[in-house]
Amino acid sequence: MSQKNVDLPTYLPTYLSLSFLIMPAPKHPSLPPPPPPSHSSSAIIPGPSPTRPQVSLQQPSHKKGPSKSTKIFRRFRAVFRSFPIITPACKIPVSLHGSRLHDHHIHGGRRMTGTLFGYRKSRVNLAIQENPRCLPILVLELAIPTGKLHQDMGMGLVRIALECEKQPAEKTKLIDEPIWSMYCNGRKTGYGVKREATDDDLNVMQLLHGVSMGAGVLPSETTDTADQGELTYMRAHFERVIGSKDAETYYMMNPDGNSGPELSIFFVRI
Repeated sequence: MSQKNVDLPTYLPTYLSLSFLIMPAPKHPSLPPPPPPSHSSSAIIPGPSPTRPQVSLQQPSHKKGPSKSTKIFRRFRAVFRSFPIITPACKIPVSLHGSRLHDHHIHGGRRMTGTLFGYRKSRVNLAIQENPRCLPILVLELAIPTGKLHQDMGMGLVRIALECEKQPAEKTKLIDEPIWSMYCNGRKTGYGVKREATDDDLNVMQLLHGVSMGAGVLPSETTDTADQGELTYMRAHFERVIGSKDAETYYMMNPDGNSGPELSIFFVRI
């Protein structure tokens, strides 16, 4: 049998191209696994918001109740007040423009810190503290817009009376009553409601912890309250006078005896 000679140079390009197609692709070296995530607090755990300061207010002190001698004095004073008032003729001139609030201190009263705050078009809030560095012992939402209260105080005299009904065998403290009928300068304006201090309330108290007296505008953290006006505040010293377990009064003290606005808040259980 005769063998047929094949010209290798003729088939060599075709062979090389086919061998390139059927050759397996070279394996690339595997990449190393990614490093584990870092647990750095600065990279993963965000810090607290810088716009809201951390609340550092102290707990109010729990002082003991009045002594036995004080209780006897209060009972005697209550009986004495029940006597009819006799007005003698007096020729000593009395200034009608003066005020007892200019005496800087009321006998038997205790100085507290009172703050009226709220958005101009919303209800005003009243917070009572032992001092500006303590948590509030009382927070009331009053049925009067903040701007209206400012307008009334601009006239120089505001009297707010808060009344609630006395229950038989009453054991609740006066300032712990949940709801009050509210009267402003003799006109009924609605109700005053006691509530627990919210985060927004505590934020206001924290911002004002270094302010003993003053008034102004506080920065607002959200834009949702833009239609309610500015967040305003007014802080002053109040003299707390306890007449009985069913009557307390807070008198706003004007600094240096000037002729500023006068505000009195009466709590009465009838």
